Amino acid sequence: MGLFTNEIQNISEKSNEQLHDELFEFANIDDARAEETAYSNYSYWRSTFRSFRKNKIAVFLLAFVVLLIVFTFIQPYLPDQKSPTQIYLNTETGMQDRNVAPNDEYIFGTNSIGQDLWARIWEGTRTSLFIGFTVALIEVLIGFSVGALWGYSRKLEVPITQLYNIVDNIPTTIVLILMAYILRPGVSTIIIAMCITGWVEMARFLRNQIVILRDREYNLASKTLGTPGYKIIVKNLLPYLISVIMLRMSLAVPAAIGAEVFLTYIGLGLPVSEPSLGNLINEGRVLMMSPDLRYQLIFPSIVLSVITIAFYIIGNAFADAADPKNHV
Repeated sequence: MGLFTNEIQNISEKSNEQLHDELFEFANIDDARAEETAYSNYSYWRSTFRSFRKNKIAVFLLAFVVLLIVFTFIQPYLPDQKSPTQIYLNTETGMQDRNVAPNDEYIFGTNSIGQDLWARIWEGTRTSLFIGFTVALIEVLIGFSVGALWGYSRKLEVPITQLYNIVDNIPTTIVLILMAYILRPGVSTIIIAMCITGWVEMARFLRNQIVILRDREYNLASKTLGTPGYKIIVKNLLPYLISVIMLRMSLAVPAAIGAEVFLTYIGLGLPVSEPSLGNLINEGRVLMMSPDLRYQLIFPSIVLSVITIAFYIIGNAFADAADPKNHV
């Protein structure tokens, strides 16, 4: 009986060995294959733009804004374009072509002294966009620099907090009015006045975001390995803040244009001789109650509204696309 049992066990072991040989084989170590497995072709910006392209409305508005900006710059060089500052006279009467309704000669009509409204609107759009982009860029540079130092460096937290409390308690309207009185009215004056306090909100928001991110494990590991602070900010923190920065910058452009319109409304904006959306809207506001002259307010208001809405939608869409959490 014992011999019979041993034979059965030997047969079973042999069959298991044969089955093992048929179904399994030893894996060999291949360093090249291991590197291929660990490789990732992920690209932050490629993923961002891929996500952004999924929003068809934002893509359409971005293309529209780009074409609008290009057109504002090439418009003076197109054929049969009139000067935005010249006063045109009627060839028959010799009088000023005042308040002429839109027609074949004057696409958007003329204003109260005979200037071509079409040319003035695009000249004003160029001026307002220049102010908006310049203010937005300066606010982002100052706001990000101060916010990054404020949130990352514990040594600078107290002095920057004191500076923030001082600047934040100064009403923006008061600063705009004082700068308009102190300096000569012009584009540079408006830019300086807006940038004095415009960076505060962005710096505070970025500081709060950096405080949340700075003590995470990968940042502490980078500090332990001796990585410089500026590299940690640029490599580890900036990708998580790109969405916030782009959103703030996209909203800063229409906000700056709106501030210019407000300054013009209270009489402290650009000189009347220098076309801007603020000047044009302020001129049309006086004629708002006259149905025949209301076009002088409608056309610049449409341009301002389209720019404001487009930048708001584009900024939100790009902010969502730039958020690494939305990348697959």
